[in-house]
Amino acid sequence: MPINITMPALSPTMEEGNLAKWLVKEGDKVGPGDVIAEIETDKATMEVEAVDEGTVAKIVVPAGTEGVKVNALIAILAGEGEDVAAAAKGGGDAAPAKSEAPKEETKASAAPTSPPVGEVAPQAREGGNGAAAPTPTPVLRTDPPHKGEGEGRTFSSPLARRIAKDAGIDLSAVTGSGPHGRVIKKDVEAAISGGGAKATAPAAAASAAPAAAPRPMSDDTVLKLFEEGSYELVPHDGMRKTIAKRLLEAKSTVPHFYLTVDCELDALLALRAQINAASPMRKTEKGDVPAYKLSVNDMIIKAMALALRDVPDANVSWTEANMVKHKHSDVGVAVSIPGGLITPIIRKAEEKTLSTISNEMKDLAKRARDRKLKPEEYQGGTTAVSNLGMFGVKDFAAIINPPHATILAIGAGEERAVVKKGEIKVATVMSVTLSTDHRAVDGALGAELAQAFKRHIENPMGMLV
Repeated sequence: MPINITMPALSPTMEEGNLAKWLVKEGDKVGPGDVIAEIETDKATMEVEAVDEGTVAKIVVPAGTEGVKVNALIAILAGEGEDVAAAAKGGGDAAPAKSEAPKEETKASAAPTSPPVGEVAPQAREGGNGAAAPTPTPVLRTDPPHKGEGEGRTFSSPLARRIAKDAGIDLSAVTGSGPHGRVIKKDVEAAISGGGAKATAPAAAASAAPAAAPRPMSDDTVLKLFEEGSYELVPHDGMRKTIAKRLLEAKSTVPHFYLTVDCELDALLALRAQINAASPMRKTEKGDVPAYKLSVNDMIIKAMALALRDVPDANVSWTEANMVKHKHSDVGVAVSIPGGLITPIIRKAEEKTLSTISNEMKDLAKRARDRKLKPEEYQGGTTAVSNLGMFGVKDFAAIINPPHATILAIGAGEERAVVKKGEIKVATVMSVTLSTDHRAVDGALGAELAQAFKRHIENPMGMLV
């Protein structure tokens, strides 16, 4: 029996991917564990392994195809002893998952039921000859909903709601022909074409829910503002689309709260230099190199992890039902890569030595730029650090990346005049801004976390024990 190979879901949130490369061709024999293809997700390139043994009978989706839906058929495998040509013709039952709205409309039209009493005459049942009576045209209801009909609530499909919203009509004024009087797509379209729906729009507008958030300008509207030929269009890739979607969701749904503190770096810089000078040498193909070389960012990661350990109530994630309290500090670190940004995660950073964090971070950053990270290496985490100090940025506010409840924005360390015991001194100072999800980490708790971070940065010897 032919074996269908479908587009795998390489992460819990993956909906589609690009089939970058086939590593096998039709007629090749494969076994469990053999790498057969490379799939590009929004932020990484992953290898796909065969699960079954057999011969590649047909490649359905060619290499280079973009936007292949999860569970879509991409190839057919002929089983052991099976005719390859017959398998190529016999496979192909798999298909991409369909959206719920079309299923709902099909189900509703396949099994219509009578609408509530008082709206339209009951629909005729099938006659003895097997022919179904025509479905009555949906009409606008003029009476208020009765008890037992949902206490004023109008049941409708998601597709019907969207069409009604775009047309500016009141769904409660449309008679539904779906199960239990549910308003479906064809009911709304019939009401719009009948012209009666518009009559209820002013009344609906007066009692409607708050207006949806304004939509961004359309492509045509934007392009009309510029002289033709004065620009070029660069299509968004999957990563840029994902970043835009996630940041819009974060700023729209997470109530951000910001706290800025200044940290003196002189003790940390001195300790870093001392640690790096004491690094043992190790032999490599390129010669002797230090076993580790700490960066300021490595020490910031450790300080943030220890701060969350010291203030466990801030090491949380918000859900509508629960406060998720994490047992470890998994610190994501924003890494700039061509075309976007990715946040590899140092797991259990509060337990790791500075040298371990440094070497792990170098490996993750390199593989991030090569788009070779596994989903579990950049998804999740309990907080994040974004450092723009190397670009001379003094301070900024970073956007929280859900499910995190915090993110730390690191500015440049610079020499500033500070007052100590009534005297003006020169110190290297770094401004950091903590963004918090105010639902989970309020002002006082956020301030406690910021002070814990400042304490570890200004007393860095404590990070060694």
